[in-house]
Amino acid sequence: MKKYTYSATKEDNQGKWWVIDAEGMILGRLASLVASRIRGKHNPLYTPHSDMGDSIVVVNADKVALTGKKWGQKTYYRHSGYTGGIKSITAEKLREKRPEDLLRFAVRGMLPKNSLGRKLRKKLHVYAGPAHPHAAQQPEELKLQ
Repeated sequence: MKKYTYSATKEDNQGKWWVIDAEGMILGRLASLVASRIRGKHNPLYTPHSDMGDSIVVVNADKVALTGKKWGQKTYYRHSGYTGGIKSITAEKLREKRPEDLLRFAVRGMLPKNSLGRKLRKKLHVYAGPAHPHAAQQPEELKLQ
């Protein structure tokens, strides 16, 4: 009798679509819940090396909250690759310029830093306002604490 451990593949994933309203939610707490759903850790078939997660649509990303003085103190950096090419922006200015990126950057840091993580990032769809173009996928609303 052959004994083996079952390892799920991406074909075993049913992949549902969920909508989350980010209004008034704390950024880090929301990002950890979204990253866990995208990764598939809620799924009984969770396999670390496979894409077992769901697609997430986040609306009202411009109304996400940060605690304390983080709006003025939290800084996001990027580098052009050239000498002296580092650029920075505070969370407050990033919210004015591209509010979707606040959540994208937070979730990106919680996903694997490899090819699987790059695939999983494509399952996150963030929109600043209450409207989204994913009605055809029939997303269900996900109630978070």
